Amino acid sequence: MRRAVILAAPLLTIAACTADPAAPPAGTSAPPPAAQTTSPASAGPAAAPPPPEPVADGPCPYLESSVVADANGQRVTKVRTSADKPHPACFFYRPDGSVQLTVQIYSGDPAIAKAVVDEAAPIATSNPASSPAGWKGGSLSTDQGAVYAVGKAGTAVVVSTNQHQTIKARRVSEIVIGKLGL
Repeated sequence: MRRAVILAAPLLTIAACTADPAAPPAGTSAPPPAAQTTSPASAGPAAAPPPPEPVADGPCPYLESSVVADANGQRVTKVRTSADKPHPACFFYRPDGSVQLTVQIYSGDPAIAKAVVDEAAPIATSNPASSPAGWKGGSLSTDQGAVYAVGKAGTAVVVSTNQHQTIKARRVSEIVIGKLGL
């Protein structure tokens, strides 16, 4: 029992030193929280949502497998989609079962759309992308393939491919943006 008291005393001291000075003393009730006075934009940088995951078998509602096969240069054997709304992410698979191309579309808060683009193709390490007209983002070739990510007014379109040529991902993004009228 004596050891417990000796060990607990330093912990209480640490807790007292790190306690929130605005918090009410122990044993008193806290006042109701104040209304938020900061706007969401001033709360810090927007974070991109987690990457989409395939949850259902396709087809992709806005991109045909034959278009992906032509643009990416590989046969498509399976298509899966995410649960995202209003536009699910689409995952196109190769004959060996690996993903050859993924299309992600985000629509909503412009700051989050910008974060989605920057996470996929960071400004500091990617080449500028501006196609189709009015869209801005980046393109990047990596050891795993290439990505083309662009955004405009609260919408982000990210195309990742297992091919190293960013032109293939760019072409698919242009097709998706045109077909959806984004």
